[in-house]
Amino acid sequence: MPDTTTPTLTLPGGAIPVLGLGTWQSEGSDAELAVSAALQLGYRHVDTATGYGNEAQVGRVLATRGIDRDDVFLTTKLPPDHADRARQTLMESLAALGTDHLDLWLIHWPPGKQARPDVWEELRRSRDEGHVRSIGVSNYSIAQIDELIAATGEAPAVNQIPYSPVDHDAALLAAHRERGVVVEGYSPLKRTDLAAEPIAAAARAHGVTPAQVVLRWHLEHDVVVIPKSVRPERLEENLAVLGFTLSPDEVAAIDTLGR
Repeated sequence: MPDTTTPTLTLPGGAIPVLGLGTWQSEGSDAELAVSAALQLGYRHVDTATGYGNEAQVGRVLATRGIDRDDVFLTTKLPPDHADRARQTLMESLAALGTDHLDLWLIHWPPGKQARPDVWEELRRSRDEGHVRSIGVSNYSIAQIDELIAATGEAPAVNQIPYSPVDHDAALLAAHRERGVVVEGYSPLKRTDLAAEPIAAAARAHGVTPAQVVLRWHLEHDVVVIPKSVRPERLEENLAVLGFTLSPDEVAAIDTLGR
């Protein structure tokens, strides 16, 4: 059995596992079953959001699975239309999730398409009060990140953005790294042609699926990836990407799929 211990990247408030479970569009009992199955398989990173409407389901699983809360990296997100009541929303999220802290709290989208340093200050305050260990953003541009840094002197720990081989942009990844921002990719498979030859060739070479190649490609780039599934067999398949690596040549070939 390959070693499936999840490697991590360092954030200001702790270590983020590079592979997690995304829960967007997982609702009701589906969300509960998916999170429960994932934790049983060995996932220790769960990504939710106030806007997903499933924080209570995630919280129920965390309360009943018998896994130490500190062993699970938990992310939720502040909806942009809650920007002016960030603290209240955070308290509601913590209550729904049944925890006294988050590992990561993100501004889900730039509120009103603006960077909103004042909202970023609210996240910083919540972190300083101990409710959150690391803070970040989602769907922000580099210019918007720079606006937050200019206003507060602090960069987001994470920017969660759509990422896949067709989105690959080495300059964008480098710009985040220069600012100390970890990139976390969502929808890793949605826009990718899994039959593209560089992906198919790597899958053949390693005896894995094209989807597994795509997830592993994210990890080779130190991009945290959070594929969503509610099917136990797919959750297990996704976790198995920790058991092989791509060669630099295979990574470079897949990189060429970037638009």
